[in-house]
Amino acid sequence: MVDFNNPKYIKMLEDLLSACRMNLPKTDESLIRKAFEFALEAHKDDLRASGEPYFTHPYDVAMITVQEFPLDDLTVVSSLLHDVAEDTEFNIELLAKEFGKEVAEIVDGVTKISGLFRGQEITKAENYRKMLLSMVKDVRVILVKFSDRLHNMRTLEHLNPDKQRRIAQETLEIYAPFAHRFGLGKVKWELEDLAFKYLNKEAYEELARKIKNKRKERESYIKQFIDPIITKLEENNLKFEISGRPKHLYSIYKKMITRNRPFEEIYDLFAIRIILDTENNTDCYTALGVVNQIYNTVPDRFKDYISIPKTNNYQSIHTTVIGPDGKPVEVQIRTKKMHEVSERGVAAHWKYKEDKTASDKEIDNWVNWIRDIFENVSKDDVRKELLESFKLNLFQDEIYVFTPKGEVRRLPINSSPVDFAFEIHTKLGFHCIGAKINGRIVPLDTALHSGDQVEIISSKNQHPNKNWLKFVKTHKARSAIRKWLNKEEEQIVDSGKEIWDKKVKKMKLTFDQNDIIKFAVSLKYDNPREFFKAIGSGKINVDEILTATKDKEQKDKTPMLEFENFANMTRSNIGGVLVEGKETRIMYSYAKCCNPIPGDPVIGYITVGDGIKIHRKTCSNLLNLADKDSQKLVQVFWPEAEDSLFVAGLTITGEDSPGLLNEISHIIVSYQNTNIKSINITTNDSLFEGSVTLYVRNLEHLNRIIERLKKVRGVYHVERFEGN
Repeated sequence: MVDFNNPKYIKMLEDLLSACRMNLPKTDESLIRKAFEFALEAHKDDLRASGEPYFTHPYDVAMITVQEFPLDDLTVVSSLLHDVAEDTEFNIELLAKEFGKEVAEIVDGVTKISGLFRGQEITKAENYRKMLLSMVKDVRVILVKFSDRLHNMRTLEHLNPDKQRRIAQETLEIYAPFAHRFGLGKVKWELEDLAFKYLNKEAYEELARKIKNKRKERESYIKQFIDPIITKLEENNLKFEISGRPKHLYSIYKKMITRNRPFEEIYDLFAIRIILDTENNTDCYTALGVVNQIYNTVPDRFKDYISIPKTNNYQSIHTTVIGPDGKPVEVQIRTKKMHEVSERGVAAHWKYKEDKTASDKEIDNWVNWIRDIFENVSKDDVRKELLESFKLNLFQDEIYVFTPKGEVRRLPINSSPVDFAFEIHTKLGFHCIGAKINGRIVPLDTALHSGDQVEIISSKNQHPNKNWLKFVKTHKARSAIRKWLNKEEEQIVDSGKEIWDKKVKKMKLTFDQNDIIKFAVSLKYDNPREFFKAIGSGKINVDEILTATKDKEQKDKTPMLEFENFANMTRSNIGGVLVEGKETRIMYSYAKCCNPIPGDPVIGYITVGDGIKIHRKTCSNLLNLADKDSQKLVQVFWPEAEDSLFVAGLTITGEDSPGLLNEISHIIVSYQNTNIKSINITTNDSLFEGSVTLYVRNLEHLNRIIERLKKVRGVYHVERFEGN
């Protein structure tokens, strides 16, 4: 057990409580004391890389939180506990029980963010920043994480060089820009300078040395520069603070690189800031006039961010003038309120270029929210209401998912593994047959969520189908699938033309191009292409139509029955099926394109030579035939009692498992002694797909079997298929 009466711990706790009393509107001291003792006990056996007790880290994180982000006491409690769930034996459920649901959710959020980058290569930092927003529901998660990262950067010297560079790179690319999005200027600058120190130590130390060497010279020059400005501002009865503005090393370094200028030629080395104690923005322009009366301005170095604020709501006047000895000096002029906003975090008013979904009203709510939180710290009721009402929901229309190698891909919300596959590579999209989300096999139409790790299962035998168009979301996937289907259609057309040519040649008939066009139009096809497509897809019986054509040419040798006489014959009283309500002995057969069975709504189509073909009313071939000649349709009904057996086919897909084929066969055979004609199952990467052909008495018989098969564990989909 930890000795909580140790003077060191007593002082640490008192310092933390004192900071809370000073910065927070109210503090539940007993809750903070409880969290302090809980974290101290949880980390009692752990040490940091520096050799210090691990508890010093969450303690310092809590101190940063209360000083930089004075939000509420629950944020401080969460800071003390932020590593407990990740690094100790205590879990989130226990934290919820001991400290409440809100604290547990904040700690859980920080833990998830911490694990997000572990082992991941930073390839698209902007995507990571946006993904953080899409995953986090409470702004306090981000604030605790900023405190955690800031303290880690302050103590980075104790890690090995590789870890130093990795963490510094991550900080520079993700956390510093993210702090800028929140308007946390001080945090951003410190994170950048600390990252710069470990990523380019030589440049950092050289800059630090040069600035230190010029410190006295700079301070003397700044005093000489501001003295006449102070006199004039006082003459204009303005209340103000004026001082030299400290420049951050990384900011200077970036300007040296982007402007390709040496250290001595960077304007901002000499910089002052005038902060006016006024609510009137016009006073800023008065102060600007004072500066311009004393010093000459540098052309093209004036920026007015007051009348046109930056996208993050930053406001200030920037100008550069020529000071004593001809040296350029940058001057910033702003009100006290503008300065607090820029330093402390009202800058939630941003829009990513890629994101156009956040409304102006929603953004304005964010601005007001952050302003109220960081400026009106005494308004307990407002603070509580805001914390309950506002969440990080600016990026609801996007998700961010990982590849197996840890790369991030951005997709529209509700995207599927097929969208993800095409995002990786078009070829992978064409051949995807299944997917694993977070290690679990799922169907291709499963919706993805931010943070998912997706692995695509592919097969060279798999190709896109029209059903994919029902659930894909990305333009890339939709376009590629349609392109594939069009190519497949082209192959069907070519196949149809080949069948036609062979049949025509076999029957010793002759058709030129005009004859084919007329023939296609006579069969109600717009052009020969559509005609050949119908042949290739099996919608047209070429033998039948060519035989009819040949018979017509030889009608004197082989007279045909007139259609009306044949139609009348079908209405006679004989039979197996009922035609026009009566049994008939006229020759009939069941169409193999749709395999009707008793219970299916059916209709007859009068053919030449084959009598009546019985089709299901939903058969696509029948609809095509009906368009050509609806007079050949006759009403057909099933008799009330029918003992015959009919062939029906099923397609089944799902997750492969031992004994699955045996289970499927048993379920079919055990229902009313159903006979199986054939069964074919193929497996690929833990998935299976197959077809079953069986004998059934009627539609109800088939539907009962389908229902039973759908209940088999691991079976995703069962449906009746049409075809031979």
